[in-house]
Amino acid sequence: MGRAPTRRPDRGVWLTRGRFAGEPAGGHGREVGWRWGSGCGPVQEVLLRAWRHPEVFDASRGSPRAWLVRTLRNVLIDEWRARDVRPEVLTDAPPERRTSDDIDAALQSLLVTDALSRLSPQHRQVLLECFYRGHSVAEAAARIGVPPGTVKSRTHYALRALRLTLDELGVGP
Repeated sequence: MGRAPTRRPDRGVWLTRGRFAGEPAGGHGREVGWRWGSGCGPVQEVLLRAWRHPEVFDASRGSPRAWLVRTLRNVLIDEWRARDVRPEVLTDAPPERRTSDDIDAALQSLLVTDALSRLSPQHRQVLLECFYRGHSVAEAAARIGVPPGTVKSRTHYALRALRLTLDELGVGP
């Protein structure tokens, strides 16, 4: 007569209770320098190994806690030894930044120049006065010879037309 299949304990429930859940193996992780900020990688590794080896949870073998603690200790020692072989290099100077070759600025300048050339002369003139020459609305109005309200409305419509033209050229925000 065959043996009745034994019911596996729900490992997920079992592993989330007791000393193993609150702190890495009841404080054994501190013995080899494990810290909470390290991402809980060793604990996850132990849980994965326990999942792959269900025989650990066989009641005839005793408590699985001893296996879990020993496996956690071994994983932590392996990580500690790996850090000794490949230590983290600390430096007082950050790595060099990429230097700009001004290609992007030149291309952007060409695209904006092309887009400005497609605007009406009035829109181009008001954008040049207000944005490129840095004049205020009153100064631009005096230079162009129109009322300040006209400069404001032309600026609004010129920016809208410039945005549409740049979209047509394939330049997104």
